Amino acid sequence: MLLVLLAVVFAAIELLPGDAASATSERGEGAAGVAARRHLLGLDRPVWERFWDWITALPTGDLGTSARGERVTDLLAAPLPNTVLLGATAFVLTALGALALGLWAAARPRGTVDRIVDLTSTAAFALPEFVVSVGLLLALSLWTGWLPAATVTSADGSPASWSMLVMPVLALTIPQTGWNTRIVRAALADQASTPHVEAAHLDGLPIRRILLRHALPGAWPAIATGVATATGPLLGGAVVVETLFNYPGIGAVLAGAVADRDTPVIAGVVACAAALITVVLLLADLVRARTLGARP
Repeated sequence: MLLVLLAVVFAAIELLPGDAASATSERGEGAAGVAARRHLLGLDRPVWERFWDWITALPTGDLGTSARGERVTDLLAAPLPNTVLLGATAFVLTALGALALGLWAAARPRGTVDRIVDLTSTAAFALPEFVVSVGLLLALSLWTGWLPAATVTSADGSPASWSMLVMPVLALTIPQTGWNTRIVRAALADQASTPHVEAAHLDGLPIRRILLRHALPGAWPAIATGVATATGPLLGGAVVVETLFNYPGIGAVLAGAVADRDTPVIAGVVACAAALITVVLLLADLVRARTLGARP
């Protein structure tokens, strides 16, 4: 899947108007200079040859060289950890928030709390990240002044204060928590009709124990898969959120690379993001296999 995805990235950039040579040329540079730069960057070679050279170097950790002469690994060395920090924090909060809300709603099925959680989770998921970001900026920065509106970086390129992470993390967490809350609630509802959960109700066990000891273990495969699939939207939404909050992540790097038609940089970002998503999905599959394998 990763191989096909990277091939599609190379092909898609090739279809865009212009190329890296013209996008990064100096103002007033003539056609001869652009042609020389195109030859230097290898853009006069077929796209499949350039893709083959890039993909065969990938296992060694070589992501190629950007159109401006920088090694892509060096270009991503500082912003990628910041994006991973942002995405990982949002991922953990999404998982915890969805699990807590889903259990709370399942404790009183078809009750007031269940209906409120269902309505708010649907509304949260329907909101795009940029809408949530603008709302947070208005409420927590411009109107109240509680949090800084933009991110200031320290000497090592990371956010200067933890408070600068709050709004970007919330902007990513809120929509995905809404979606995953619905997954948790649906998985627990499916378990409620199983014989062992019905037997626990007939035995008069407390609802908290029924949910945690009888319903939740059987719901883990669906919950793990649902939460794992949130990795892609979280990393994709991070590009938008980072731009709005001036966060020092790969969003700015990716936006600049698209403007420059810089294929190695774009492919390097995609490769890193896809690798992270693949690892999380693999872990979800392992949780699913272990849970289902332990059942008689």
